[in-house]
Amino acid sequence: MKTKSTLLLVLSLCAASFVFAADAPKYQLTNRFAVAGEGGWDYLSYDAEGGRLFITRGSHVMVLDGASGKSLGDIPDTAGVHGVALAPDLGLGATSNGRANTVTIFDLKTLQKKSEVKTGTNPDAILYDPASHLVFTFNGKSNDATVIDPVKATALATIPFGGKPEFAATDARGHVFVNIEDKNELVAIDTKKLAISARWPLTGCDGPTGLAIDAEHGRLFSVCGNRVMTVVDSTSGKLVATVPIGNHPDAAGFDPATHLVFSSNGEGTLTVAHQDSPDKYTVLQTVSTAAGARTMTLDPKSHTVYLVTAKFGPAPAPTEAQPHPRPAMLPGSFEVLVVTTK
Repeated sequence: MKTKSTLLLVLSLCAASFVFAADAPKYQLTNRFAVAGEGGWDYLSYDAEGGRLFITRGSHVMVLDGASGKSLGDIPDTAGVHGVALAPDLGLGATSNGRANTVTIFDLKTLQKKSEVKTGTNPDAILYDPASHLVFTFNGKSNDATVIDPVKATALATIPFGGKPEFAATDARGHVFVNIEDKNELVAIDTKKLAISARWPLTGCDGPTGLAIDAEHGRLFSVCGNRVMTVVDSTSGKLVATVPIGNHPDAAGFDPATHLVFSSNGEGTLTVAHQDSPDKYTVLQTVSTAAGARTMTLDPKSHTVYLVTAKFGPAPAPTEAQPHPRPAMLPGSFEVLVVTTK
């Protein structure tokens, strides 16, 4: 009888830690912020403490109020900027400047530049790890990571991958993880040794890009070019689940309060899946967004998802120098999409 009671108690505690799928919030596109300015975009970051949205725009970073879309400032001279990492415990932020092969370290409150640090070639994704207080840039052309002490503004190490790194995530417990897009792999980094501790194949995943983490339960979510999200155990690298998503995904997100997992898909949808348990997932919604809205970030306080996109004209004729030219963005068409619960 005691054994049965103990088992029932454990099961009830496990169930209590998860929101039932039927009770999960429902999302819809509720607002659009028209944003002035030229330039493309890449990663988005959200400052939950300050309620600020950081948007990379090619040569600078726009900072908007997350509630109104009003401009709160700008970080200039970040050539080819891809991403922004926020270190609120240090009062600092860092940008990955892809064309300059540098990181700009700035004051998180004033947005003023403090220093610049050299990296590998074409720093793309950038991540702050609060456990080690280090910044990691993932360099798309040199196929490695640069590890930086943002307080001392010093590069500490280079970690080679042998493939193209994409999005990264941290468990804040001594490990950083990164998708290797051209190898269909997931790599784990020991943040104390500043070296690779594991390398796992992403079974069933073609071209992994976005990566999110449920640190509490040790689950990694990789969105893949073949319209699936893989769920991997962060300790063993074992594949525990796959989730169907939309076409042309780029970013992923996880909300630990609601147990919802997100994939932003360039086809113009946001996949919302529910974590029924660490190894079981149910797709709840496919929210219509807008074509090209592939990049997302999440406000963990309001549970709001932010995406960005723009409209483009026809692609120019190919040339020998540019066999696959990109179409030009239509002036004034760049916008922020706000997806919130009903």
